[in-house]
Amino acid sequence: MLSGPSDRPIVPTAIKILIAGGFGVGKTTLVGAVSEILPLSTEEILTDAGAGSDDVSGVESKQTTTVAMDFGRISIGEGVVLYLFGTPGQDRFWFLWDELALGALGAIVLADTRRLADCFPSIDYFERQRTPFLVAVNCFDGDQRFEERSVREALDLDQDVPIVFCDARNRESAKRVLVSLVEHVLLRQTKRASGRVAVP
Repeated sequence: MLSGPSDRPIVPTAIKILIAGGFGVGKTTLVGAVSEILPLSTEEILTDAGAGSDDVSGVESKQTTTVAMDFGRISIGEGVVLYLFGTPGQDRFWFLWDELALGALGAIVLADTRRLADCFPSIDYFERQRTPFLVAVNCFDGDQRFEERSVREALDLDQDVPIVFCDARNRESAKRVLVSLVEHVLLRQTKRASGRVAVP
């Protein structure tokens, strides 16, 4: 706990952020890259039992999957601590989402352009919940790069939903995504407070 000018302890503001997206998109990787603590991960080995429900096309080398959540933490300055919760990507674990989303400031939907349709369930969920979110396109080595406009059209995103490009393996890149989300949420709150834009 930090001390202020009057020696009173400063309690950091805790902010909860969700990292969502399809199976194998890089959620666990992003949390691990940016977390200042050893991330809690509930990764399990993929087995033949999940062959009918875990579509690994496009990510054939993936050998593990998140079965509950990933958890990490990062401090921004001295007064803000972000708590990161990576959601499971498969349909059979969606019952956990409502609990994970409770109290979240916003969400990052991680996208893989090789499997862009996998984003739709996450986007639909946050739109229904009226949770502020952005789409972070995880740029894998050797994959075709698409312009922001093309990604926006493919995902049918409103103009006020930010799209950022990142490398989930890179700490600085992952931090920029988090900062972009916080800035997006603050802008929405400012517009709502001023009455200039009707934000739900």
